[in-house]
Amino acid sequence: MAPLGGLPRPIDGAWWPRSYDLLAELPPLLAGLPPAWGHINSVTVNGAEWSATPGRMLVSNQVVRLRRILAASAPHTVVLLAPGRGRWDLLVVPPNTTEEAAEPLLASATGGHV
Repeated sequence: MAPLGGLPRPIDGAWWPRSYDLLAELPPLLAGLPPAWGHINSVTVNGAEWSATPGRMLVSNQVVRLRRILAASAPHTVVLLAPGRGRWDLLVVPPNTTEEAAEPLLASATGGHV
């Protein structure tokens, strides 16, 4: 868990999906994660932009719970949970962002490693 305090939870990386269709975009994201993160069993997206989704989906023969919330804090994030491994918060670069505008966002979220 992140320490208690006034600071928001740190961003662990960035994701630049091609659309707001979570069912289409999630499998490639999960396939590209570091193996050390383990099996992600829960994904929470923040925002009204995402298309409606079922409560769960099958990704690589594993069930992943899906949640979409509307919260004022961190509107462009996705939260990934892996039991016994941890939680990772990713900055979501909006799909319609130009490459020129996306590069600095990706670099800042990944500590300069785009």
